[in-house]
Amino acid sequence: MGERTASSSLPLPPQFVNLYTDENILQGKAPSPPRPITDAYKMFGAPFHPDDPIIRPLESQGIKRLHPQSYDPKRELKKLNHSILVNFLDMLDILVRCPDTIKLTEKKDDLNLLFVHMHHLINEFRPHQARETLRVMLDVQKKQRLETAERFQKQLERVSEVLKATTASLPDENQLDIDELLQRTSRLIKTVREAKDKLSKKDDQSASACTLGDRVICEYVDSNST
Repeated sequence: MGERTASSSLPLPPQFVNLYTDENILQGKAPSPPRPITDAYKMFGAPFHPDDPIIRPLESQGIKRLHPQSYDPKRELKKLNHSILVNFLDMLDILVRCPDTIKLTEKKDDLNLLFVHMHHLINEFRPHQARETLRVMLDVQKKQRLETAERFQKQLERVSEVLKATTASLPDENQLDIDELLQRTSRLIKTVREAKDKLSKKDDQSASACTLGDRVICEYVDSNST
């Protein structure tokens, strides 16, 4: 068996995407976007014009309208659904009794027209569906942001409580005992003086030891010289 090649669910970008590099964009070498279409064009074999509405009327497509201009969408959809069911049963009856008659073709055309009208009515709900989808997305984002802000507020309150507790545990300057502060200062001064005295004694001992050695050497040199 040959090796299976991994296929992406999305198509690859067009090859000219390689022309839009950062250097080309800074130097102005990137291709300009295509101009908006102003003339009529065809898509899937059907003609379109840029000025046409997104949901074109049935008359502009050459389709006979079965419902009035002002109508209740819910009611019309129910009527179309009922008509499709009735025409489907009629077509089954024709298939059983006389499948080779022209009535079968007429019934198929009737079913096709009913389905076209149903799809047209459903498509007219697309703008409302888009607005409702956008509203739901904004509601979800608003809820997430409010929850995030609430969590930040709780953390801020906890930090404030910790800071207040820490500040309360610290002694106040006015509450310090002056006598205890003086005693601490005197003990510190005494400790410094004792350390200074010890260092001075060590320096005197080393100095006296060197002086005695020098005397002995001098006396020895003097006695040998005489």
